[in-house]
Amino acid sequence: MSLAENAATYFIDRHIGENRGEKIAFREVLGSNRQITYADLKRQTGVVANAFKRAGIKREERVAMLVLDQIEFPLVFWGAIKAGVLPIPLNTLLATPVYDQILQDSRAVCLFVSRELYDVVAPAFPHNPWLRKIVVIGGEAPIGAESYEQFVAGVAPAETVPAHRDETAFWLYSSGSTGQPKGVRHVHAALQATSDTYGAQVLGIRAEDTVYSVAKLFFAYGLGNAMTFPLSVGATTLLYAGRPTPDSALTILREHEPTLFCGVPTLYAATVAQLERDGNVPKGRLRLCVSAGEALPEQIGRKWTELFGVEVLDGVGSTEMLHIFLSNRVGDIVYGTSGVAVPGYDIRLVDEVGAEVEVGGVGELLVRGASASEGYWNQRHKSRSTFEGEWTRTGDKYEKTADGRFVYCGRTDDMFKVSGIWVSPFEIEQALVAHPAVLEAAVVAARDEEGLEKPRAFIVLKAGEDAGAVVPELKEFVKERVGKWKYPRWIVVVPDLPKTATGKIQRFKLREN
Repeated sequence: MSLAENAATYFIDRHIGENRGEKIAFREVLGSNRQITYADLKRQTGVVANAFKRAGIKREERVAMLVLDQIEFPLVFWGAIKAGVLPIPLNTLLATPVYDQILQDSRAVCLFVSRELYDVVAPAFPHNPWLRKIVVIGGEAPIGAESYEQFVAGVAPAETVPAHRDETAFWLYSSGSTGQPKGVRHVHAALQATSDTYGAQVLGIRAEDTVYSVAKLFFAYGLGNAMTFPLSVGATTLLYAGRPTPDSALTILREHEPTLFCGVPTLYAATVAQLERDGNVPKGRLRLCVSAGEALPEQIGRKWTELFGVEVLDGVGSTEMLHIFLSNRVGDIVYGTSGVAVPGYDIRLVDEVGAEVEVGGVGELLVRGASASEGYWNQRHKSRSTFEGEWTRTGDKYEKTADGRFVYCGRTDDMFKVSGIWVSPFEIEQALVAHPAVLEAAVVAARDEEGLEKPRAFIVLKAGEDAGAVVPELKEFVKERVGKWKYPRWIVVVPDLPKTATGKIQRFKLREN
């Protein structure tokens, strides 16, 4: 990408000159058979760009997107970028007050919303002084809004506006695993930085691939999986607008045969449990799987590989870094670890005073790379505490092994000491899910009758398991695997764990309880 090149030139426009115009870029599945070629993608994103101009939406103004994974998502996202307008994809599973807060915070002048989501966000409209236009995707638009078809009707395609690589291209709001979401600003060059590093050098994506990402497009992980990486090589993406479940994921794997599957640990675990119970593993063209969002338990990674005969590249990324920067590699996978630094990224572990942590010690993970955000919107204090020059603080605690791999220990706020020794909640959780009756587990600190911190576990059992029989043996089960002082003093069986829409366990809610 040149210094004065809009990201849409690389990801959208160049495919025509490289003879990919008739290739399918996006195809909707399970409910719709719509698809769009690279030629139509170029034309229709140009139409959206010109529609912004007709609507009086100016360069650098913000446009919020509460849009399901459907063809209009890439059309609006890239149409905005072509026009120099800043798209802001929003989590589609939030509540009205959170949408209100984000719309007020971002000062978005326009909102694109899938009709299925309109009623959730509509109560935030009357007292919003910024919104000038609401565009509804799918069906008739309610009074005060217009349909997507009306928005683009009669508009000719516009040319992509020049943009500097360091110019802000879009925002994402963090998933809120530790509280209220924050507006994260990314520049044009950040997108290609992720496709040139993880996409090309770890995932090894190629034009003949078909990608299905369980993680949705509004999520930084899903944006890379299902849009940035496929568009970087001219591959095809499968879009599913519904809620991801083991049934829907297995149906897509079976009927549409993606070659790359991008999941999250919670779905991997639930799908493995279902296949162990029911069998019928899909036999498709799958060549590689990816996991991120949270660390993948070793047991789940091994079981998935046994069932499918395909490796899972477990890695870690963040909204602030846009995609994965630490990952296992093809042919070099150690389940239970997050692997090594992705080419193009540097990693450090530091203690509470910023000193480097030695091998075997636990420290906060800092990362340096070209995809880093330029900062949070309207949160200067948090920007200064997260972005330290070229380095970004992740808030994750890791241990570095003698062979250079990194082992996840938990969020900085999740770590606690038992008998004066640091305890990793994730280590205890991995021991718990290794038990054949446990589907999911989360561990937090709780105080005993003497006021000392000890582990408390919340577990979800697999279908048909008897809590009365399982819970008594779990404490000894964990002791044998991670040490006598680390076992959970209390074990609470729950129907499910609180999570963000991207699958991250919200341990702060468990601590509050």
